[in-house]
Amino acid sequence: MTQALRIDLNADVAEACGQDAALLQIVSSANVCCGLHAGSAVTTYQTLHFAKQHGVRVGAHPSYDDRANFGRTNQNLSDDDVIAVLTYQLGAIQALCQQVGVPLSYVKPHGALYNQAAKDPHLAAVVARAIQAFDTNLSVMALSGGALIDAARAIGLAVESEVFADRRYEDNGALVARSQPHAVIEDDDEALAQVLQMITQGTVTSVHGKTVRVQADSICLHGDSAHAVAFARRIFATLNERGIVIAAPNRV
Repeated sequence: MTQALRIDLNADVAEACGQDAALLQIVSSANVCCGLHAGSAVTTYQTLHFAKQHGVRVGAHPSYDDRANFGRTNQNLSDDDVIAVLTYQLGAIQALCQQVGVPLSYVKPHGALYNQAAKDPHLAAVVARAIQAFDTNLSVMALSGGALIDAARAIGLAVESEVFADRRYEDNGALVARSQPHAVIEDDDEALAQVLQMITQGTVTSVHGKTVRVQADSICLHGDSAHAVAFARRIFATLNERGIVIAAPNRV
């Protein structure tokens, strides 16, 4: 008997967008904001309770200290500053997880930190070492084919390659920058077709029509979009119709 395809479905939550309770009834993993790019300690605490209630796996979603720009402005920090800002956030969410009684399973950087670490091997190595120093049992969720996946794997951390339902890709596998037109896929049917291509074929079609290889361990939904819940429900229903199992990775 052929084994059913299995995929993790994750969403960025605790960003004070008001949709967390609904999203956490659909997704299998929650990237919980650590409070520096959005949200608050109270929002994070409440979201962790929602995750516990619905049996959703919890990951930390740390960012640059950049609330004014939702963590989406590139920064050029020293290695020590990167380590400090990451460790501060991981410590905060770990403490809240312990208070709520849910395990912290992985780390997925947010926004500019995520994208810069996907492209810059040095920054990727610093991020990976900071996570390893904090807790060697945490896995690292990062862009498929990016430098952070390589850096984390090189020092023995478990990795989860992430792809995006609603973002367009460059020919080299990078995400089209949000500053560029059409970086975000607005049409749900187009996004669903991209999701199915990534899961079933292990490829994505770039903005220039090139077929790019990807490793789809987890698919990201952005919880800050106006129709995030409706889109999440469509993805959930579409994958179920095709017999694709939505579940967190076996390594939790």
